[in-house]
Amino acid sequence: MSDGFGGGFGRGSNFALIVVLFILLIIVGVSFVKY
Repeated sequence: MSDGFGGGFGRGSNFALIVVLFILLIIVGVSFVKY
């Protein structure tokens, strides 16, 4: 799975991307809980 991001970085960047998306998901979830 290499998108525009994947490129020459390999698995490391994919893992980082997944982590970032997961964190964003948590932030959105927390925001929904607050309001």
